Amino acid sequence: MPDRTFAVVDAMPVHAAGELQRGFDQIRAENNVPVDFPADVVAAAARAAQQPAVDDGHVERTDLPFVTLDPQSSRDLDQAFVIESGGGAELILRYAIADVGWFVKPADPLDVEAFRRGVTTYLPDLRSALYPPVLSERAASLLPDGPRPAVIFVVRVAADGAVALDGVERAIIRSRAKLSYETASAADLPAAFDDLAARITSAEDRRGASRVEVPEQVVEPDDNGGFRISFRPRLSNEDANAAMSLATNLAVADLLFANRTGLFRVMAEPDERSVRRLRFTAKALGLEWPDAMPLGRFQRSLTPNVATHAAFLMAVRRAGGGAGYAPFTDGIVPWHAAMAATYCHATAPLRRLADRYVIEAALAIANGHPVPDAVQAAFATLPAAMEKADARSARVERAVLDLVEAVTLKGCEGRTYEAVVTDVDDRGARIQIAEPAVVARVNAHRVEPGDELAVRLVSADPAKRTVTFERIS
Repeated sequence: MPDRTFAVVDAMPVHAAGELQRGFDQIRAENNVPVDFPADVVAAAARAAQQPAVDDGHVERTDLPFVTLDPQSSRDLDQAFVIESGGGAELILRYAIADVGWFVKPADPLDVEAFRRGVTTYLPDLRSALYPPVLSERAASLLPDGPRPAVIFVVRVAADGAVALDGVERAIIRSRAKLSYETASAADLPAAFDDLAARITSAEDRRGASRVEVPEQVVEPDDNGGFRISFRPRLSNEDANAAMSLATNLAVADLLFANRTGLFRVMAEPDERSVRRLRFTAKALGLEWPDAMPLGRFQRSLTPNVATHAAFLMAVRRAGGGAGYAPFTDGIVPWHAAMAATYCHATAPLRRLADRYVIEAALAIANGHPVPDAVQAAFATLPAAMEKADARSARVERAVLDLVEAVTLKGCEGRTYEAVVTDVDDRGARIQIAEPAVVARVNAHRVEPGDELAVRLVSADPAKRTVTFERIS
């Protein structure tokens, strides 16, 4: 995991568009990020997209008023939803997930290429998709332009936020609307949308989960042919949408674990040294963290749309060693510390390879069938494939942020910044600068974590994606 946090800055123009574009191209080349699909994969996708959307294995559910909710520009729509009353205090979430398994079969060219890519990898100028656009942005995407095959998870949500999977079925749905985080109103969404999210959040609080969704630092084109850096705040309906995925993933994980199979997300708690470092990071950011308050409770007390809070939350995410994948193993309860639960990924098969296999396993079990041999076998090989893909994606993200920070700080050489030491080792001191929220190293000796330093920016080199500071006091 990287020992740095996102740089958190206000939206600002960056006039070095060419410099950034060259940097993005170089990052792709360095990390072997594929841009185009091989010809046989393109051909296989075209054939798969021509499959009829209706067959004997799909139940007709086009009468249900499904809608999608995503960023406005998205076309790879994994999820659509309907929320109903279940009688009494229960709510019923019908969560329709793109039926990628209908189009992609184990060991076919699309599957082989998906194992090579693992995840959709994002850079500011373009993305490297998991599947060709004819599938990911058309035939398999839950767009509101016709019937689509989907796998519907029926999740019962109790008044206290407890979840239970009540059924899984292959179905044909028709989305009524492509809603966006930026413009959707309460009138566009199901009446119980916010209620369901509040229940899931309440259950997280009781479990002591530390999961907090954070805003994103994004680099995007501006109106003048250049780029700008903006700190995109989390929107309330975005968090509510995430709650539906969380509810479904928790319910699917319970089903798979009870049936002694599956692929789970696992994440360790930050160790004692990491927590100590995080306390100094909080101090550097001007955050009051009471000594007696556990990390998880402190996290949930923060407001993700406040820039310094978001920077701290990103530091926590990276301090825990990151999440990984693990297949079911006898005698081991797979645990995700941030969720404080057994958890899996099943709701984004257009963007994550593993989800397609988890969905196929849940579909089989819920309908009284054995997990297909190819799916069971994949649970042993997917952790390595996903670890490799996630590591590449993390390197790309790190490199993009390094590049953007260097471009942002270029021209500020000689400027002085206040910093706090967060860690010391034989390479010097790691420092946290509060504004912008950057973690860097500086050659400083006879200092201790928590010490305050003044540092001067010596250089910001976009070509090398580095920034260098020197201690001045």
